[in-house]
Amino acid sequence: MSAPSMTKFIMKRPWLKRWMKPLSEWYANAAGYRKIGLRVDDLIPEESDVVMLALKRLPPKEAYDRVFRLRRAFQCSLSHQLLPKDQQTKPEEDTLYLTPIIKEIEQEIRERGDLEAMVVNKKKKSNS
Repeated sequence: MSAPSMTKFIMKRPWLKRWMKPLSEWYANAAGYRKIGLRVDDLIPEESDVVMLALKRLPPKEAYDRVFRLRRAFQCSLSHQLLPKDQQTKPEEDTLYLTPIIKEIEQEIRERGDLEAMVVNKKKKSNS
C-alpha cells in the first residue's frame, strides 16, 4: 500500500500550494537523487508485492530506462561522484511513471476484496 499523502489537501488550497511548492522543490533538490540521475519513482522500495506487479506492468522501454538509471546511480554512489549537469535529472523530467500503476493495482485489489466479500441473496418465489 502506498504511504498516506496530503497532496489532495494541499492542492485544493491555492494559498497553501503557493507556500508549499518552493519548499517541495527545495526538498527534491536537497534529497540529491536527481544529481545521480534518478527519478522520484526510482526510490520506491521493491519489497512489496504490489510494487513488483507494477514493475511487471511497465512498458519494456520504461523498464529498461529504470534499470539503466538505477545501475548508473549505483555506479555514481560507488565512485562517490555526481553526474555532469547535462546528465542529471531535470525537474520537468522527474515525472511519476510507477505511482499511477501502483494506485491502479491497489484499486484492483480493493475491488477484488469487495467483490469477494459480496453476498448475493436470491429472491424467494412466492406461490400465489
